[in-house]
Formats: sequence, C-alpha cells, structure tokens
Amino acid sequence: MMEHPEHEPECSTDMTQNNAPLICGLPDDIALFCLARVPRRYHMTLKCVSKRWRELVCSEEWYYYRQKHNLEETWIYALCRDKSDQIHCYVMDPNSSREGWKLIQGLPPRCSKRKGMASEVLGKKFYLLGGCSWSEDATHDVYCYDASKNTWDEAASMSTARCYFACEALNGKFYAIGGVTSSSSDQCSWDTYDPSTTSGMTHMDPNIFSDIQESVVLHGKIYIRGAVSTIFQHIPALVYEPTSSTWQHVDEDLVSGWHGPAVVVDDTLYVLDQSSGTRLMMWLPKSRDWVSVGRLSPLLTRPPCRLVAIGKSIFVIGKGLSTVMLDLAKAGNVGGVMVSSSFPKLDSDDDVISCKALSV
Repeated sequence: MMEHPEHEPECSTDMTQNNAPLICGLPDDIALFCLARVPRRYHMTLKCVSKRWRELVCSEEWYYYRQKHNLEETWIYALCRDKSDQIHCYVMDPNSSREGWKLIQGLPPRCSKRKGMASEVLGKKFYLLGGCSWSEDATHDVYCYDASKNTWDEAASMSTARCYFACEALNGKFYAIGGVTSSSSDQCSWDTYDPSTTSGMTHMDPNIFSDIQESVVLHGKIYIRGAVSTIFQHIPALVYEPTSSTWQHVDEDLVSGWHGPAVVVDDTLYVLDQSSGTRLMMWLPKSRDWVSVGRLSPLLTRPPCRLVAIGKSIFVIGKGLSTVMLDLAKAGNVGGVMVSSSFPKLDSDDDVISCKALSV
C-alpha cells in the first residue's frame, strides 16, 4: 500500500486561495514572467485554470507588465450594423488569419438599436459613446468592454448627450466633438471625458460644426473634416491644439485630398479614396501635396471601408467585414494594384461603422 506523506506539498493547496502560489514551487514574480509570455489567444484558457490565474489575467498588473515588456498583442475591434439595424461588435486577431472575425457576446441591449454612436479605445477597454434611436433623443450614455475580462459595463456619462459626432482619444482622455445634441445651445461644443476619473467637461467654440464626416489624431493634434459646404463650396476642417485648447482652420491643401477614412502610420497621414474604386493616398507635409500609394484590388475590397493601423500595416475593412492588409514596409504594386493579403470574411452584408485597435 502506498504511504501518504506527513505533509501535503504546497502546490496541493486550493488554488482559489489568495495565498496560493501562481505556479507551484515558483515565486510569483517568476510565474508572472512565464505566464505573461503566453500568446493572447490562450488567455481565455489561462483564466480557466484557477481563480488566481483568472484574477491575474484580468488585472491591471498583467496589462501593464505585458505593456512594459513589449509583450502586448493588438487585436482589431469593429462596430457593425446589420440589415435589421441591429448593432454588433466583432473582434479579430490579425496574427491568426484562419480564425477571422468573431462575435463579441453581451452587448448592452440599450445599444443594440442605436444609431450615431461613437467608439474609441483607451487602455484595454473598448468604449461605445452616445447615440440615439427612433424612441430616444441623443444620449450621454457610455459603455465599455474590458478586453481582459470579456465583459461589458456601464461607465460614467458624458457631459453632453450626443449622436453622430466625432470621438478621438488623446492624452488619456476622450474628445467628443460636434454632432447632434439634445440642446441647440450645445451644437458648437466638444466634451473632454476622462474615464479614469469619471469626470467630463463641455467646452464651447463657434468654429465647431455639427456635421463631422471624419476625424484623426496627427502629431498630437485632433483633425476633423466636414461635408462639402453647398454655400461656400469648400470642405470645412479644423485642427485642435491641446496646449492652448483652441480650434483653428486647416489649410486647404491638406483638406483637398482628404476624401475618405484616414489613419496615421509613423506620423504619416494616409487616406482611403473610395470615389472610384479604392485607392490609398499619402499626405506629404514638406511639399504640401497628396500622392497615390496605389490602388486596391476590387475583388478584395467591399466599400464603404474603414481603416485601422497596427505597426506598419494598414487594415482595410469593408462590408461583411471583408478585410485586406497592406504592409507598408513591403508595399509593392503588380499591374497597378497594391500587393495585399486578405482574411476570411463573414457571410453577411453588415456595414462597418468603425474599427479600432486594442492591445493587451
């Protein structure tokens, strides 16, 4: 008969106890060194091992450790609308091309039919802000999805109820700009919103316009572009200078080529021109000119598309979440068409409202 030892080894204790080691026989700092190097696609499996592992993977400590040691991996999050006007959120790991897009469950029911919502990312959270519907006016509601916990929560509200507005993240804050507001006195305004302190403030500026088509952060400044003015026959555009908290008009030469969604890679502004097929344009600030990087294959793109950048790669995401990746470091043309790679798409015609990159 096998004899039982007088003392159970330390690793046999209940791993759900807070004082239990992360890995038996290893100090917790060494265990963290090992576990933090597990690829992100396996983090859900790690959370199933024990309560301590689940708490670790969902913690700020885990997030900042991976960030500090350049271990974070970036996934793409897309906000879409289907034919029945239902809102859905999807996620894709660009390093796992076979899996493609996956539906994120648990979207708050109050968001499911809203229009004019904005989305943005700060830290490891994906936010949905504002919006309206046939049964409610513009709202100041904010919801956030924690990518580590895989849960949705309601966050502190914005200062002003808005829909169909621009939203950008800058210096740890959200800037909710223009759009349709519940009060006519707030039409020429923008909000600053700090999720870490759950505080917000509304600012007024007569230059702000409500119909904002596109926005982008470039060189630490927020640029917004409106629709073509039928009165003045020009495209309104403003730039926000955070050091002085002021909005200024943008030079006409930059606005002249900004005809579509924009993205910044290595401090260079790129725009997807969808007026005739899909063509990637690049802004050259020294010569104050736009140049064509190349056209995309019409067999791969399904406009209207949105853009998101990871490293030196630009992802072009169109209807049905059709996804094309352009590696700018290896950009090439074959017969006038840019060399690209595509990802599995959904069997749907969902419209893509916005796309954001989030790193954990």
